[in-house]
Amino acid sequence: MPEKRIDIRGLVCPYTFVKAKLAIESMEIGQVLEILLDNEEASRSIPISMTEHGQKVLNVVKINDADWVLSIRKEKE
Repeated sequence: MPEKRIDIRGLVCPYTFVKAKLAIESMEIGQVLEILLDNEEASRSIPISMTEHGQKVLNVVKINDADWVLSIRKEKE
């Protein structure tokens, strides 16, 4: 179960990553952030950016025709 969930549907890059980054920064190491989004570009770019910032991408799942759910575990500050 994720410790935090954010819904960023309707946002576009770079706002999608900014919201995700702010959310994970407020969390403790080891906690999981679940992100609901509807931007295909962000479904690819957020996992890449999170990995580059030292976080662990647990999964990226397309849940319907328009939405994805990403799970990210905070690995470092």
